[in-house]
Amino acid sequence: MSGAWGLGLGAWGSVLQGLNRVKNAPALVIGVWLSTLLMAMPLAIVLQQMIGAHLGGSLAAQSAAEGVNYDWWNEFLAQTSGLGATFVPAIIGFAAVMKNIASVADKPPIPTVISLVVISYMTLSLFLAGGILDRLARDRALGAGAFFSACGVYFVRFIRLGIVMAVVYGVLFGPYHSWLFDAVYPALIADLTVERTAFFIRSALYAAFALPLFAANMLFDYAKIRAVVEDRRSMLGALAASWRFIARNAMAVSGVYAINALVFLVVAGLYYLIAPGASADALAFAAGQLYIVLRVMVRLLFAASQTALFQGRLAHAGYVARPIPKWPDSPAAEAIGPR
Repeated sequence: MSGAWGLGLGAWGSVLQGLNRVKNAPALVIGVWLSTLLMAMPLAIVLQQMIGAHLGGSLAAQSAAEGVNYDWWNEFLAQTSGLGATFVPAIIGFAAVMKNIASVADKPPIPTVISLVVISYMTLSLFLAGGILDRLARDRALGAGAFFSACGVYFVRFIRLGIVMAVVYGVLFGPYHSWLFDAVYPALIADLTVERTAFFIRSALYAAFALPLFAANMLFDYAKIRAVVEDRRSMLGALAASWRFIARNAMAVSGVYAINALVFLVVAGLYYLIAPGASADALAFAAGQLYIVLRVMVRLLFAASQTALFQGRLAHAGYVARPIPKWPDSPAAEAIGPR
């Protein structure tokens, strides 16, 4: 079968194969979830201390413990700064999901401490990316030694790729975003009297911002995949190879991306139905952690299905050029060898 329908089957087949690969890697899901939890834990502890110090033994402490005291909450926000300023009502339940999406679309100012955490998380993600892609590409358990060996090998290469990523995303979230929403948007609505028209114009500009963002995301995703599967050392070469693969398989690549985006929307929709309110009981915590685990699985599904598509088009399932490192042949062995 040929044409768009055939390519659609290729996209669906890649996603299904990717889903199977994620299902076969429960340790990977748990590991990424734990890394996310551990990254967030220090901020949560600091914020808890700030809230505890502000409440002290006041009467507001009792009402805050039983539910939500909005009077105290507004007072706290009026007197705090930095990390404390992120403790807003929009972090409750499903509103947090919408807040995260709005943060990408509208690029609000980010407190310095949060920026440092984001940079740390992105660095950790780059470190883990090599091991994650290697595990998903081979589709079989490798052991912790082989996993972290792959992380170490590709981390240096991905740092070089990260410099290119930082430049591209910096342009998109900086000058390009400002041009769209600080120059183009005011010019287009200057003489408008219908609010609905302004809404549609802003929505169109969001699409104009999202399209190159998604395109860059796909380009970098397949560059990482080609670097790992083909054991590429040149990140510029991996980017060029990624561009060629996307250009030759545009329908399938777009299909895989769209299906994964749809899966994310389904997960977000399910969380909307079960999202807790302001209660602090165990059920609310479990619902929040369930959403994070599902979101981790969606991220892994993105990587697994894109890897499956690439291997299905240019190699075969389970093919990775780099041999599996075995102790003491891993790079870590050099650190303990004779001098």
